[in-house]
Amino acid sequence: MLPVRPPALARLYWPGLLWRMSAKEKSLYLTFDDGPEPRVTPWVLDVLNDFRAEATFFLVGENAGRQPALVDRIRSEGHAVGNHTHRHLNGWRTGSTEYLADVDRAQDLLGARLFRPPYGRITRAQAAALKSRFTIVMWDVLSKDYDSRITPAQCVRNVLGATRNGSIVVFHDSLKAEPNLRHALPAALQEWSRAGFAFKALPMDGSLRR
Repeated sequence: MLPVRPPALARLYWPGLLWRMSAKEKSLYLTFDDGPEPRVTPWVLDVLNDFRAEATFFLVGENAGRQPALVDRIRSEGHAVGNHTHRHLNGWRTGSTEYLADVDRAQDLLGARLFRPPYGRITRAQAAALKSRFTIVMWDVLSKDYDSRITPAQCVRNVLGATRNGSIVVFHDSLKAEPNLRHALPAALQEWSRAGFAFKALPMDGSLRR
């Protein structure tokens, strides 16, 4: 089971990946994986708009291909878009040739400069092949909203207890995560807003590439 905050050894094993933004500013970087999903993603966008929050959406290519209007809405409302492979592949269980071809297939739809490996699982060879083209984004805080074994209240505690300046926080705009997400996202945004955090999208211009 993945921890809420990644262990230091993970950061050492995958050098050059982005785990956290600068701690100098009181800002958080909310990210949403696995969409777009027609029931969940519009609701997420409405909640973000209520809090004047920008975010980053790591989109699965086959989902984006089915929901082009949602991709357009994400972009038009000021959010960033990243590549999350075309078929949500686990890099540890997929050969590099197949994995990289799947990333390319999603890239034909998305034209993204950001990439996040599904499940956070990518081999060093796959990462090395992608780093010249993408900023590979991991995370500082994992909400675990997808885990049906935790309650919505626990999901809120996961994120509120671990976030700090510059945290990259993972949520999922998916049906699997929806029960926890619908409680945790607005509750966390309210508490973070009270604490004075700003909510920013990750830069898409390649300036984060490492």
